[in-house]
Amino acid sequence: MTNNQTDLDQLSINTIRLLSVDMVQKANSGHPGLPLGAAPMAYVLFSRFLRFNPQDPHWPNRDRFVLSAGHGSALLYSLLHLYGYDLSLDDLKNFRQIHSKTPGHPESNLTAGVEVTTGPLGQGFANGLGMAMAEAFLAAHYNRDGHSVQDHFTYSIVSDGDLMEGIASEAASLAGHLKLGKMIYLYDDNHISLDGPTSLAFTEDRLARFEAYGWHTQQVEDGNDLEAIDSAIRAAQVDPRPSIIAVKTVIGYGSPQQGTSKTHGSPLGDENLRKAKEFFGFDPDKSFVIPDGVREHLAKAGQRGAELQAEWEKEFGDYKAAFPTEADQFTRSFDGELPAGWDAKLPSFTPADGAMATRQASGKVLTALKESVPFLFGGSADLASSNDMPTKGEVSFQPGHYEESNIWFGVREHAMGAALNGMAQHGGVRPYGGTFLNFSDYMRGAIRLTALAESGATFVFTHDSIGLGEDGPTHQPVEQVVSLRTIPNIVVLRPADANETAWAWRVAMTKTKSPVVLILSRQKLPTLDQDKYGSAQGVERGAYILSEAKGGKPELILIATGSEVSLVMKAQDELEKQGIKARVVSMPSWELFEQQDQAYHHEVLPPSIRKRLAVEAGSPIGWHKYVTDEGTTISMNRFGLSGEGEAIMAYFGFTVDNVVEQAKAVLAGQPEGIEKKEVLS
Repeated sequence: MTNNQTDLDQLSINTIRLLSVDMVQKANSGHPGLPLGAAPMAYVLFSRFLRFNPQDPHWPNRDRFVLSAGHGSALLYSLLHLYGYDLSLDDLKNFRQIHSKTPGHPESNLTAGVEVTTGPLGQGFANGLGMAMAEAFLAAHYNRDGHSVQDHFTYSIVSDGDLMEGIASEAASLAGHLKLGKMIYLYDDNHISLDGPTSLAFTEDRLARFEAYGWHTQQVEDGNDLEAIDSAIRAAQVDPRPSIIAVKTVIGYGSPQQGTSKTHGSPLGDENLRKAKEFFGFDPDKSFVIPDGVREHLAKAGQRGAELQAEWEKEFGDYKAAFPTEADQFTRSFDGELPAGWDAKLPSFTPADGAMATRQASGKVLTALKESVPFLFGGSADLASSNDMPTKGEVSFQPGHYEESNIWFGVREHAMGAALNGMAQHGGVRPYGGTFLNFSDYMRGAIRLTALAESGATFVFTHDSIGLGEDGPTHQPVEQVVSLRTIPNIVVLRPADANETAWAWRVAMTKTKSPVVLILSRQKLPTLDQDKYGSAQGVERGAYILSEAKGGKPELILIATGSEVSLVMKAQDELEKQGIKARVVSMPSWELFEQQDQAYHHEVLPPSIRKRLAVEAGSPIGWHKYVTDEGTTISMNRFGLSGEGEAIMAYFGFTVDNVVEQAKAVLAGQPEGIEKKEVLS
């Protein structure tokens, strides 16, 4: 203990520690080791540095704090309760129980003060990158001389496990390149992971690694030395590089099992907890104790934050008077609103525009959107030219050019996905990011957390099927679309042509509580005549009647998505020549269709018409719901091949002749399925 450390400091830290372990013990589940070791650094950060107002957790200019080591959630909940957020002592006692506000890992949509949903290690590390990127962009975009409407730090507590994950390496590399000096990470350097000492698997020089990334690095030798932690954070604040401070702590500090993996992920047990309380000078027979003076002492940080917010609001009033357009835009963006007329410049397409890959159409739509929505912020994982994403020449979001809205993520899909989630959770921007659909597998953890957090980000995935051709099965997605569809609270859209793509982007721009995934083609597709067929606005409802059967009630319904829609349209014409009446339904989004009422479902897919054929160049899993037991699919049950795209599609049965043959088999009550058609050619 240094001379500047008071008894009240130590009492507050110990209160944080023991509230946390009491939570774990009562639940008989959780991770007591991190709170016992990391409480001092968290206390210094919250009491002396963090700018926050617990009465308004969404103040736009607050500092962001991410507990990347989300398994230590009991620490965060103790902090939020003691520092005045809307989290009661009863909520703490309900730790890890069903419907509680204190779940096993932090969830931003459940608990005030939790900035982002964390738990899978490394995700929070990269979320913080996205938050720092958003802050830098917004500051460059809105701040003016004498007016700083966006000026805050992003802090995180990260663990050994976070640093082991590859996503952290991706994020650290990009943060160092971008020189994001307002990222300050406290590394809980306790050399213990779940199974034992990190010496068994993690022995590199961590700080040297971060120095190589371009980070400012510091070491605090004693995790209980408040003044050393204080000094390190102050040094980090003035360094132009992102900072990591390795704070040497003892996992499970104060318990009989301190320094061992036994305290990582299991309750201390009654006897060990009693001894820990005795070590810290607390009554071993009492739980959830908050000594006199602690709550009042910790409340000062929130009171200071409320004063800072009041000052900021006054300054923002002056800013609004001087820059009304920018102020309105800033407010709208944080409120999740779009500018008036945001979609006025969106292009519409006609058959005269010729065949166009949906990735190309997306690029045209995105270019128009960025003219109308200045806070649309994103880019590609080194595939902008292939994803058809605007790059605006040679200028992009770089040091010295943080005002630019086009991001070069580099070949870092996993970090890009988590960064998009961090941007969305930060607020003030509409984030998007692109890569090939096959590489969505690298991003799945980040996409899943975006959906769990009820966060709005747009994931743009091109090269959507075996139709991409010569790159072969390593790059040809088969199972990815259905895999994405299985994630709860997500909207997956596979548009059929340029106009459906424009409407898909409209959906993406208006969804703020769920991620939207756009699945786009590499190959060119015909632009369907909007004057002749169903309006592409039907995309908003997930599925719609694109082309009705001629001459009476349909005998058969052909359902397709993406590039296969134009295929079934041709098959419809051929079936008509053979006297078979077929309806064509374009179904770009299962999720949006499921949100419609039963009347609309029955309008598009009448229960009386059970003869159905779904055509999609991907896995058939899930289509049974729509094709019924009297229908079938033309789909993929194996990996693709390397070769010219049209030849591959033909080999696997995605031809007019095969659609017609399968449709007739369905009508005859003898659907064969694509698995018997792979011998074509």
